[in-house]
Amino acid sequence: MESCNNVEKEIEKVLTKFGAFNEHVRRTLDELIEYVQNLQQEYIESASVMETITPAQSSILSRCSTRVKDVVTSLATEHRDLHGTVSKVGKAIDKNFIADFATTSNEDVFQGSENAKLLNQVISEHFLRQGMLEIAEELIKETGLQMEQNKREPFSELNRILDALKRKDLKPALTWAQSNREKLLEQSSSLEFRLHRLHFIDLLQQGVFKQEEAISYARKNFQHLAVQHEKEIQILMGSLLYLKQGIQNSPYSYLLDPIHWVEICDIFTRDACALLGLSVESPLAVCTNAGCIALPALLNIKQVMQQRLVTGVWNTRDELPIEIDLGRKCHFHSIFACPILRQQSSENNPPMRLVCGHVISRDALHKLANGNKLKCPYCPVEQNPSEAKLIHF
Repeated sequence: MESCNNVEKEIEKVLTKFGAFNEHVRRTLDELIEYVQNLQQEYIESASVMETITPAQSSILSRCSTRVKDVVTSLATEHRDLHGTVSKVGKAIDKNFIADFATTSNEDVFQGSENAKLLNQVISEHFLRQGMLEIAEELIKETGLQMEQNKREPFSELNRILDALKRKDLKPALTWAQSNREKLLEQSSSLEFRLHRLHFIDLLQQGVFKQEEAISYARKNFQHLAVQHEKEIQILMGSLLYLKQGIQNSPYSYLLDPIHWVEICDIFTRDACALLGLSVESPLAVCTNAGCIALPALLNIKQVMQQRLVTGVWNTRDELPIEIDLGRKCHFHSIFACPILRQQSSENNPPMRLVCGHVISRDALHKLANGNKLKCPYCPVEQNPSEAKLIHF
């Protein structure tokens, strides 16, 4: 982030100078044009065609020509000076961003036909998720992937319904929600109610002319949802009292907030993915974002290792030499790092809970144990190493 801020500062300097130069050029040229036009009106247009130019007029024209040349030369010089400011942006990018990322990657990860197949499959699924069906189909064809049609259809249907929701067309989503009603209820989904509520609100916006239709729609579609959404339905019914003056002029104006259409897209995506056994976000996008967050820290630690001649410390690239916080969005499973050995726990080196309640890794437990005695490194409690229990976060 600091690198981005440094480059952004240089870009802001360029934009500021370009803005100032543009204003200066406009003002200077306007003054020059006005000066030439005044000379034209005062000395040239008033003179006869056959009249000989007097020495005074010749001097005035000479001064005008000189002034025009000086202004053009001055503006050209100032314009050339801008190139120096622009070049600083490139230097700032080179200084703050390292183009060689090979030191933090493992080139062998995608070697082999099986790994390449898995990578192509992940990329294909990403394109399918994004609605880029033609690109996905072409990639599947060129790479020879065997992806069954029943695996592609859910993505196509999901994107079709999302496109309709973005156009404020609720019909495809309602049809899908009603056909999957039992499964949605099993996961306590409010999708169907929210879709019906949006349609009901759309009727409210059309005023008293749609009052009977709105009431009829509510009776037909809210009855089976009343148990789970009683309070929300009561609010919708209360809004009917303000149809004459307009919902937008009533205490229920918040029902018209466009944010509800954004939320319904998110809710549909979440519930549909849960129903299909898919993650809400594309795995490829998650990995790419996580890599972008972690990359600056990895480059910094690699540079420090090279400067201190301790590159052998990071001898295996499938284990990070430092802890990197990727934020809450990237917290998918529990991770425990031993506070003693500074190592991430694994199946062969799981976290162990001591009698006193402190947790260390199994390797640390074995190193600290002295026969049948173990003193907790964080408190004075002595215990038997065999009393430590394997725990799962």
